[in-house]
Amino acid sequence: DARLAAVEDRVEAELALAPAGAPLIAELRDLVAAHPLRERLHGLLMRALHGAGRRAEALAVYADARRVLAEELGTDPSAELVALHTALLRDDAAPAARLPSPLTSFVGREPELRRVHDLLGAARLVTLHGPGGAGKTRLATTVASGHDGPVCLVELAAVAAGAPVAPAVLAALDLRDAGLRTPGGPADLTDRLVAALADRRLLLVLDNCEHVVDDAARLTGRLLAAAPGLRVLTTSREPLGLTGEALCPVGGLPAPDGPATPETAAAYPAVRLFTDRAADVSPGFALDAATTPAVLRICRTLDGLPLALELAAARLRALPVTQVAARLDDRFRLLRRGDRTAAPRHRTLEAVVGWSWDLLDAPERRLAARMSVFAGAADLAAVQAVCAPDAEDVVDVLTGLVDKSLVEATGGRYRMLETIREFAAARLAEHGETGRVRDAHAAYFLDLALAGDAGLRGGGQDRWLRRLDAARDDLHAALRHADTATGLRLVAALAFYWWLRGLRGEGAALARRLVDRLDGPPGDLAEEYALGLLVATLAGGGERSEVDTASRILWTLARPPRHPFLLYLSGMASGPPSPQDAAALHEQAVQDRLLGTDPWSRALGLLGTAMVSLLHARHEQARAELDAALAGFRALEDRWGMIVTLSTRAEAAYRTGDVASAAAPMAEALDLAEQLGSTLDLAELLRTRADGRLVAGDLAGAAEDYRRVRRIAGPAGAPELVAAAHLGLGEIARRDGDPQRARALCERAVA
Repeated sequence: DARLAAVEDRVEAELALAPAGAPLIAELRDLVAAHPLRERLHGLLMRALHGAGRRAEALAVYADARRVLAEELGTDPSAELVALHTALLRDDAAPAARLPSPLTSFVGREPELRRVHDLLGAARLVTLHGPGGAGKTRLATTVASGHDGPVCLVELAAVAAGAPVAPAVLAALDLRDAGLRTPGGPADLTDRLVAALADRRLLLVLDNCEHVVDDAARLTGRLLAAAPGLRVLTTSREPLGLTGEALCPVGGLPAPDGPATPETAAAYPAVRLFTDRAADVSPGFALDAATTPAVLRICRTLDGLPLALELAAARLRALPVTQVAARLDDRFRLLRRGDRTAAPRHRTLEAVVGWSWDLLDAPERRLAARMSVFAGAADLAAVQAVCAPDAEDVVDVLTGLVDKSLVEATGGRYRMLETIREFAAARLAEHGETGRVRDAHAAYFLDLALAGDAGLRGGGQDRWLRRLDAARDDLHAALRHADTATGLRLVAALAFYWWLRGLRGEGAALARRLVDRLDGPPGDLAEEYALGLLVATLAGGGERSEVDTASRILWTLARPPRHPFLLYLSGMASGPPSPQDAAALHEQAVQDRLLGTDPWSRALGLLGTAMVSLLHARHEQARAELDAALAGFRALEDRWGMIVTLSTRAEAAYRTGDVASAAAPMAEALDLAEQLGSTLDLAELLRTRADGRLVAGDLAGAAEDYRRVRRIAGPAGAPELVAAAHLGLGEIARRDGDPQRARALCERAVA
């Protein structure tokens, strides 16, 4: 019996490899004659005859088997043999692929294609999941078209929500209900499917499972358990949730993060897809210097979603690409016309997102609408505090949104695609909750910024920089939407972070929007107003009177500032103090009033007085104050404080001509700046070292440093450092005997 089972397995494998089974027919006839009650042998002979085009003989084998079983055992054929007989009657022992023939090119998705191919080789259930419009169906049919073996596509989009899936699968296999009502055959639809697929090798593609996911999961689990030759590939906006299910997330196509040339942009799949579809509707459209910025904005704003890009490209029939890009703030109105042959839920961008939204339950819709206030990726604590402060836990609801592809989860943080976020924001406005939720959002991120402002002054700088980096989009969004008082508090709390991260330009623009609305400091926020003026002035231009106003506020404070970085910014903006102010800075009473007992403020105060001492050529006093400041910052493990103090030490050595003494503190400062990732401090240090090398006659070393300053200071929003680099390179050119180049570089510095 074991040997006979092995023979059957071998014959079935040969039939799977070569369905035209003529070479096996004689062997199978001998086996059936020797073992007339072995139903599997009858089934294999039927399949071999059918594959050889001998359909009538295959049906005759079934009739013989049924007669023998009735005479010898008094029973009917098994459900499996009945299903095979029915399939032969319909001439469909191995269903054709029945895959749609694409009208357009398939762009990108090489990583996903490789992943799905590998997964299908290792797992029997693979699910492509992702948001609507991501191209899951197209990816699935592309995979299926290259599959080595029979394929059946079951399109579930037309199945009503909550309806059973089995009839659609039966129809796709051409095993309709009426054709299966054979005496002695299985009565239940699922049982009939099990019988029909039990001995088949087949890839079953279940497309658009999200609205019938529960029944699709039940049916898939049953079929996979009963049919060892079956593999299932599903597409859904949420996984089926079965044990052994292998997942392949499908999101937007990659697009450049920043500016790009037409050549580099064309290498990105999102750009290629848009330009391909644009050329279809607007002959002559090409990616060039004029169109690339608009195309990049379209690709990024639409999250690289293929359907959205195709809808946007279709608009080029009537609008230039720059107008399409400019109108994306109202994307749901703009992208209303799609393929008339597509399902209604795929004809407009709003319908695509609305289909997913309608599948959510009430708590999921409520949380998704509130999460639209987040501009970036938020952690669980932020979602809980902003969206559901009174709920015990939002994990289950949030998990549901992730499973249904309304929210992406990466590294413990959660974000919405911009298109979904805009749709959810409209639902939030419909419920009249926008103002309240935005206020909660601003309050949460103000608390985070205040904690970060304190955390950055000490050994936790690395950790707090990473945390504020992750929340940067939301910190800035909170600032843009906050009331004036909350906005000023946010600017003051973020000033030190912006400085450390080289975000002077962005911070200045945000601060300028606030201070320009005010005639003076509101209420008890004089200190925050002063910081706002300084942030706006240092990188964003402004009047000297604004610096004087900020300085006056600082000097009239009756207590140490809540944000000690105000002391540093004020000194940077005000420039060298007068002899009278310089003397006052060294008075104990003044220091106690401005610095208090905070160790960080005290170390910063020593650094400030050391700089004043250097300006007045009191070098010994400056060295002592710098030593004390460095000791204070070392005790706090504050890398930024150590960087500034060490660089000031090196600068003091350069001023006295002691170039050798500058090397060690400068090397340590550069190393700390690299560790901290502080771009502006790194540029400032390199500029200082270049100046020192220039004085020492090391022109090659100075030129290398100046060029590096020029590369990194511009994007960091420090035009004064770029100017200093041009000036230094101009001096090097002059010394090298190239006055024409020296003049050009100096003119760039002036500009």
